[in-house]
Amino acid sequence: MLLTFAFVLNSILVAAAILIHYEVLFQLDKALPRLSHLPSRFKVLIGAAIVFLTHVVEIWLFAFGYYFTLQFPEMGQLIGVSAGHGPFMDYVYLSFITFTTVGYGDFVAQGYVRYLTGVEALVGLLLITWSASFLFLEMQKYWTDSKRR
Repeated sequence: MLLTFAFVLNSILVAAAILIHYEVLFQLDKALPRLSHLPSRFKVLIGAAIVFLTHVVEIWLFAFGYYFTLQFPEMGQLIGVSAGHGPFMDYVYLSFITFTTVGYGDFVAQGYVRYLTGVEALVGLLLITWSASFLFLEMQKYWTDSKRR
């Protein structure tokens, strides 16, 4: 039963993160060309800033996933030294280092919550590379455009 709960929750978090990312990139691709009053290179900066904020939102989404999961003691626990900012900020920190696949190791998930850390690392890798590809295409579009002028 616990494994099923972990699978369902992880699936919901993954779907939500991918949908958020898809929608932001889709809307950004439509909006950037409309900013014709701005120099082309600033469009790339705006795109990068929005993509960065999108990743932060997705990281916080997973932090809420940790928070929700760890409300049930049978799902596992988080072991490590806290910086004294409270358990929720520990979940945010864990989410940041997991999403970016840095994984310092100062926090270790035990129990079924480990599956969430693995899934988040995979999703983080996927979404970060998707963002890099998107921004590369935008840079090609706008930097080439500014060189023609």
